[in-house]
Amino acid sequence: MTRAARGLWALLLVALVAAAAAPRAVRAQGALTSRSDLVGLYALRGSLGLRARDWPRRADPCVAWVGVGCRAGRVVSLSLVGLRRTRLGRLAPRFDVDGLRNLTRLETFDAAGFGLPGSIPAWLGDGLAPTFRSLDISACAVTGEIPASALSGLGNLTTLNLAGNRLSGQLPADALKGLTRLTTLNLSGNAFSGALPDAVWALPGLSVLDVSRANLTGALPAAGLALSASAQVVDLSGNFFYGGVPDPFRRLFGRLAQTNISGNYFDGKLGVADGGGNFSSELNCFLDAPGQRTQADCQQFYAMRGLPYNGPVTPPAPQPAPAPARKKKHKNLKYILIGAIVGGLLLVAVVAGIVFCFVCSGRRTRRNVQRESEAPASTPSRVPATSAAAAAGGTPPSALSANTAKVGDSFAYDHLANATSGFGEERLIKHGHSGDLYHGVLQDGTAVVVKKITARVARKDAYLAELDLFAKGLHERLVPFLGHCLDDEEEKVLVYRFVRNGDLSSALHRKSREEDEGMQSLDWIKRLKIATGVAEALCYLHHECTPPMVHRDVQASSVLLDDKFDVRLGSLSEVCPQEGEGHQNVITKLLRFSSTSDQGSSGSPSATCPYDVYCFGKVLLELVTGRLGISASNDAATSEWLDTTLRYVNIYEKELMSKIIDPTLIIDEDHLEEVWAMAIVAKSCLNPRSSKRPPMKYILKALENPLKVVREDNGSSSARLRATSSRGSWNAALFGSWRQSSDIGPSREDNILKRSETIKSSGGSNGDHSSSRRRQSKEIFPEPSGSRDTED
Repeated sequence: MTRAARGLWALLLVALVAAAAAPRAVRAQGALTSRSDLVGLYALRGSLGLRARDWPRRADPCVAWVGVGCRAGRVVSLSLVGLRRTRLGRLAPRFDVDGLRNLTRLETFDAAGFGLPGSIPAWLGDGLAPTFRSLDISACAVTGEIPASALSGLGNLTTLNLAGNRLSGQLPADALKGLTRLTTLNLSGNAFSGALPDAVWALPGLSVLDVSRANLTGALPAAGLALSASAQVVDLSGNFFYGGVPDPFRRLFGRLAQTNISGNYFDGKLGVADGGGNFSSELNCFLDAPGQRTQADCQQFYAMRGLPYNGPVTPPAPQPAPAPARKKKHKNLKYILIGAIVGGLLLVAVVAGIVFCFVCSGRRTRRNVQRESEAPASTPSRVPATSAAAAAGGTPPSALSANTAKVGDSFAYDHLANATSGFGEERLIKHGHSGDLYHGVLQDGTAVVVKKITARVARKDAYLAELDLFAKGLHERLVPFLGHCLDDEEEKVLVYRFVRNGDLSSALHRKSREEDEGMQSLDWIKRLKIATGVAEALCYLHHECTPPMVHRDVQASSVLLDDKFDVRLGSLSEVCPQEGEGHQNVITKLLRFSSTSDQGSSGSPSATCPYDVYCFGKVLLELVTGRLGISASNDAATSEWLDTTLRYVNIYEKELMSKIIDPTLIIDEDHLEEVWAMAIVAKSCLNPRSSKRPPMKYILKALENPLKVVREDNGSSSARLRATSSRGSWNAALFGSWRQSSDIGPSREDNILKRSETIKSSGGSNGDHSSSRRRQSKEIFPEPSGSRDTED
């Protein structure tokens, strides 16, 4: 028994030792064994600025580092999803992943949603391991073109996801052709140019293809389609594809699990049956499918590109049947007499109106002259002579008034030449439309911007508009004006204080000082501050100046930013009094309210406050979407982009904002609601009817309190705002004309959302839907207590 007991104890001891050693064996098998991998991981930890709580020092990366996957002691997968940078790393994020070169067994790299601002490294194709098969850098704020060398060496790649970035340029056809093992390709939500390469349709293993909203164009190839029978999804929606659908693609679309070709310009007959809701073809130019674009829209698209259009052409108006000669003669005579009588009455009314306007203008002008002659000589007029002349419709005098000449300091030309190195090319900032801008430093060390105006670049009197405006007062939201040099008749010089952060077009996505560090995007707090600052400047021009002044050149390049990102509105050479404020423009003022055009009779920008509001709406959309160049463009492509983007701005659903919001913005829930509110304000500013756009003073109030735009407040303060508001038509001003306009109406998605909102509000749900309920617009733009709007 003693020997048996000893044997039993020995067996138990061996079992305990084996149990204790087993975890050590597992840990040893999972521990990192490659020094090269360790060096690469620490290089990534430093270049990406990852937090120590996620990737702690002196810990085994295979065991303790979040997102690091190992096999046999080597790193095979790396995921940055959900990781965050340190505070220092967030100051200058960039696409710096050189450490991946050391991971020679890496198979997958997933950085979806992790900010990597900058361009894709050209070494990526040759630098990654031969075993590499999955790359996901979606929604990472990646910019620039896709280098061909970044894909050419990835022969084993099966998944490529670049969606939701700011990639541009043409797709590398030869590099894509070499990805023969690719099964998933997602390029959606980018800004490419050119066509989708035909090589994509020849990838034999491709199962999922998503190029929606990628700004691609071109026709589907008639031959070369080689997608396998395992293909499941094709999404071409929201692009500019055109032409017919070839028979091979009809067969392909008919058998796929999901197909979406909506939002393009395909024409002819579709010939594909709707497979139970898995096939979408709306907003094209098909002849045999419902929900297509208008005939005029299709004809315009094809005509602008010089393409043949396979669709119905607008027929000529039918000619009336011939009538007997005698009856036709009597009928024509009757119409001629009616037209002559009506035309004569209209002519008499117009002449009487013009005479009445001139009489009133003459009386008021004589009264003004009499007042000025009776005024003391020591009290200068508040409005300069040039502004008065402009308001009366006359040409500003070439000579400066005494009040205008005293605006700012008077500089000697030699001093300004010395400050700008003789107006040398190395000091040239840009050639502006109103003059050449130079950077200079005065003798006291003040950094300045000097604008030299010559007859070669602008009108000789282009500087008068700015001096007239500054004579009214130097507002804190206008460009800081220091003085002028007006001695030379052929060359005028204006001097401004230098603002360190440049203009909004260059500051929104600014390249870091060091090369290859990518782009640094403005955060949301600065963007909201900039929008409010521009609104304050325009509110001063529209509501505090007498007469109201119109900027006429509101765009991102006109918004200057100082070292604290406070706005200084520039480009003031086009400022002028609003049309209709003078006495001779009464008829123009009456006709303006029935017009939807924002162009003057000469094709120049309209001198009306609603025109400034429209341009400001485009600036707001640039801040929301991060899309550069929108505020400076008025072409057909910009108009189409605006129409598409504004479909996602809906006061019922906040979630639609995810489709248009700038992917470089890192925001929380409250900031998302502020972005949503700014987009709603932008949509009201971009109303196609100028008379329905809100005044700047209400826009400013909405931007100062953006959460009130989208949140319902049932407290007494909200009731008081509703009680004191006297604008009962704000709801129609925000969205009414979008429903009534013939060329812009609510999308099908908007109608669905409205029906769903009705179900939510009547279903008695206990959930909190306050952030999704539509607010009345007079609560969004409340008037100050005791005030009444009399502008319209």
